[in-house]
Amino acid sequence: MKRPWAFRTRFRRAVFGWRGSKLAIERIHEALAEIRAVARQDPASAAEGAVLFLEKLSPALNQVDSSTGALGNATYAAVQDLVPLIRSAPVDTGVRKQWLDRLFEAIQEDDPPYIESLGDHWGELCATPELASIWADQLLPTQRNVLRERNRGTYAFFSGTTLCYSALFKAGRHDELLELLAMDPRPIWPYLVWGARVLVARGQVDEAIAYVRERAGSTT
Repeated sequence: MKRPWAFRTRFRRAVFGWRGSKLAIERIHEALAEIRAVARQDPASAAEGAVLFLEKLSPALNQVDSSTGALGNATYAAVQDLVPLIRSAPVDTGVRKQWLDRLFEAIQEDDPPYIESLGDHWGELCATPELASIWADQLLPTQRNVLRERNRGTYAFFSGTTLCYSALFKAGRHDELLELLAMDPRPIWPYLVWGARVLVARGQVDEAIAYVRERAGSTT
């Protein structure tokens, strides 16, 4: 039986109007409090609620004026708050696969991009290197195509890039991750960080700093 989450009806598509930023932030805080309260007794159900909330977040907020940045800060904080709940939930691989499929679809429809920081944690959300490797294999063909287009001078973007790098890192496929970054003629900072993390994981801290400085300079 599905838990009757109070936030479900409060986050219908486009429920908040143009001037609804303040109310939306209040509703976000209420939803987080509701999920945290459940987590104390039933962490698996709380993680399911977290996935549901993240699915509903962007569609509910897509009409809101977010120019002050307050709403973006609130949604970013919500993602950071909920990732550990999902990551550590005591569920089997089948349930986790379903959650990841749902979150991936939510990221594809994330406009404005309120939950894009989920990508930074994709490997964590996979929970195991094996599942992270499966996701890396799913994302790699598109990522390689995007990089080929960028090397031809064509604008190309893939919303799964950070997810791919995060999954490769979790899977321990560090050489592949560095190879992909080397293919990118103008990598942005959030991508370069993954190369630095690989080097730090190898104990090459000075090399990581030099890597970021050199590659970041190539994008200017």
